[in-house]
Amino acid sequence: MPELPEVDLVKRQLQQLLPGKRIIKAELRREKLVPDMTADEFAAKLESSLIKTVDRRGKHILFELDGGKTLITHLRMSGRFMLLNADLPDPKFAHAIFYFENDVRLVFEDKRHFGLMKIVATSELFEAKEIKKLAAEPFSDEFSIEHLYASLKRSGKSLKEFLLDQTKVTGLGNIYAAEAMFRSGIHPEKPANLVSKKKAAELHSSIREVLSYSIELSKAVPVDPTNIGGDFYGEGASGDWSVYGREGEPCRNCERPIERIKQAGRSTYFCRKCQKR
Repeated sequence: MPELPEVDLVKRQLQQLLPGKRIIKAELRREKLVPDMTADEFAAKLESSLIKTVDRRGKHILFELDGGKTLITHLRMSGRFMLLNADLPDPKFAHAIFYFENDVRLVFEDKRHFGLMKIVATSELFEAKEIKKLAAEPFSDEFSIEHLYASLKRSGKSLKEFLLDQTKVTGLGNIYAAEAMFRSGIHPEKPANLVSKKKAAELHSSIREVLSYSIELSKAVPVDPTNIGGDFYGEGASGDWSVYGREGEPCRNCERPIERIKQAGRSTYFCRKCQKR
C-alpha cells in the first residue's frame, strides 16, 4: 500500500496537472468505490465542478472543488490516476472517470478493487470520519516528541502495530515503519508503552528522516500523465533500505543476517542484534 511519500508524490503531480480543469461529466463504474452514494448521485455531485487544488491528509488525496465540495480519495493497494486524451483507451479496471474539455479525462484505475472515494462539504472536511480519526502529520508542530511519547505510553500494542495505526502515527506503512525502528534501534515486538522517552525521541527523529529521504527521492520522478506517480510507490517502491526486503542479507551495522517475522499478517524486517527488545 502506498505510504505518505508515495501519496505525496501523486498529490504533487496531480496538483501540477489538474487545477483549473472543470469536470464536464463524471462516471462511476464501480459503485463500491463510493459506498455512500449511487453512481447517478456521484455524477450529479461532480458535474460542472472546477478543480481548485489538490492536497493531502495522511494517505488521503483531497480534491478541493468549487461549490464548497471536496472529493476524498484513498488509493489503498493499487489505485492510480491516469490523465488520458481521446487517443488512449480506458484501462481494464477503470472505476471512475472524470471528463474535462478537449476530450481529456482523468481515470481512476484500481486492479485490486480496494480504493475508496467520498464527497464531503469542504467546510466539514475535518469532521469526516476518514479524516477526523487521523493522527497528526509527522512534519507538523503537533507531532512533537512529547506527543509521540504520550501516545506510545497509552498503547499496549507492539511498536510495529502502533506505527501502522493511522490514528497513532499518520502516513507510515511497512517500509518506513521498519526503517524507522531500525534507525532508532527498537525491536518491532517491543510493547509501545515500554518505549523509553529517550528511545521515543530517537524514533521521532527516525520517522521524519526516513519519510524525508523518500520524499526527496520522489522529486526525481518525472510527471507522466498516463501513469501519475509512476512506479515509485507500492511494491515498486525503491530506496536504499537498511532492513526492508533484505531478509538473510547482512546488517550494514553488525553483519548479522536481517530477519523477517509476521506481525498482524504483515512482514517485518529487522536486525535482532541492533534492535534490542
